[in-house]
Amino acid sequence: MKKKYNISVEATLEVIGGKWKCVILCHLTHGKKRTSELRRLMPNITQKMLTQQLRELEEDGIIDRMIYNQVPPKVEYQLSEYGWSLQTILDSLCAWGEKHIERVHGDTSSMLEDSILNEHLKAPQ
Repeated sequence: MKKKYNISVEATLEVIGGKWKCVILCHLTHGKKRTSELRRLMPNITQKMLTQQLRELEEDGIIDRMIYNQVPPKVEYQLSEYGWSLQTILDSLCAWGEKHIERVHGDTSSMLEDSILNEHLKAPQ
């Protein structure tokens, strides 16, 4: 018997829900990444969890895994064409998160890590 959803957002969360998937996807909106690059950008994720999340996103067709035939082997991940269809959702989640941080903590600068994803929040020098 096929699974039925009570509301369509359940289907969305089934694919991108959890603590790490949206974070991975946001990093991939800035270009291809190797596993080691993602680990550096996400220091609190374990290697096991990162691998699991990448596999699930690949199985759902959200990301593509490219394996380069070289020594040592090189693997990169990028958003698939289907994965890019999530960009407006990811942008909205980031924008809401910034507003939430400002509401709760007063400003984002002290609450967000120094990261390429947060460059647009820095005050001009």
